[in-house]
Amino acid sequence: MLQRLRFDPSQSRGRRRPEAEHAYRNPFQRDRDRIIHSRAFRRMQEKTQVFTAPLSDHFRNRLTHTIEVAQVTRTAARALGLNEDLAEALALGHDLGHPPFGHAGEAALDRTMRRYGARFDHNIHSLRIVERFERRYAAAPGLNLTFEVREGLLKHSRDLTEAEHPEMAEYLLDLRPLLEAQLIDPADEIAYNCGDLDDAVEAKALEIDVVCSEIGLFGRLFEEAQTSYPQAHRWDWFNEALRRLLDFFVASLIEGTKTAVEESGVLNADDVRASPERLARLAPDASQAAKSLKELLRREVYRSPAVAERGERSVEKLDTVFDYFMGHPESLPRPYQEQAELESRQRAVCDYIAGMTDTFLLRRHEEIAHEIA
Repeated sequence: MLQRLRFDPSQSRGRRRPEAEHAYRNPFQRDRDRIIHSRAFRRMQEKTQVFTAPLSDHFRNRLTHTIEVAQVTRTAARALGLNEDLAEALALGHDLGHPPFGHAGEAALDRTMRRYGARFDHNIHSLRIVERFERRYAAAPGLNLTFEVREGLLKHSRDLTEAEHPEMAEYLLDLRPLLEAQLIDPADEIAYNCGDLDDAVEAKALEIDVVCSEIGLFGRLFEEAQTSYPQAHRWDWFNEALRRLLDFFVASLIEGTKTAVEESGVLNADDVRASPERLARLAPDASQAAKSLKELLRREVYRSPAVAERGERSVEKLDTVFDYFMGHPESLPRPYQEQAELESRQRAVCDYIAGMTDTFLLRRHEEIAHEIA
């Protein structure tokens, strides 16, 4: 469809440290593999998406969510004729910088860093991880990813300005990211809307009847499932409707992006960068359905007493751990002690905590609580 906008790996701006080409993998395939083999990628299996045990063993975590985002992204990129390898690498790496306890943890770290005149942003931290904190090569820290993957990790979900981030001017902050990178944000939204709906019903935080009533599209899909499989169980009807909902959203992303590109008149990847607006998007009908679903999840699930209370308890523990290391920098691992001397103590503590899994932070909190008791 949009092969003219496909980013050719031969046009890459390359890596910080030049490397010989691989015999049978292009640069973006190598970046994908480096992300998959990173420690930060593995740590996502112990980072919360929304729900945690003991309610169910089936809930998504940050890693399984990321795999679902990659699946949606690959499908869309392939259908549109874009660079599937670049899109997949970005999808797999887009959440590397998420701290423990999901969005509540990110908000807590940002709130704390604001006290010191700084900020925490998980996209920026994803870039810091692949540039500095991963140590897989003897030559230097970092994964030595291509410019386009590093740029996409930084810019896939929102635009940054050079005035706000002069230290990142190399990432063309006055331009849009490539179309492959632009796919990540709507693919992420599709994955978490459908995934969180699935988990919310599993957790009994949402009733199927409520979903059918408030989300007209889902109600119609549920009725179609009942008509098609009258002997099936109610849970089977829900799963069938959810499967069809996911397919509808992905098809809408493909068609919505295709239409936006055609209306924009862009002819190549450089035109995509210069476009006044992002071009990867859902079609209008699906966009409205996604908005309604997101609002339902926000009202009934994300802000529910059970989820909110668990988040508050987790954030209190995160704050305790942060304050402890601010007062006891000698207890930080050696690399973070060195970072505290070169940058600032608060940034070193923030980076250390952001890399923790939920379980590791809880363990450190317990150890600290015993120490200060």
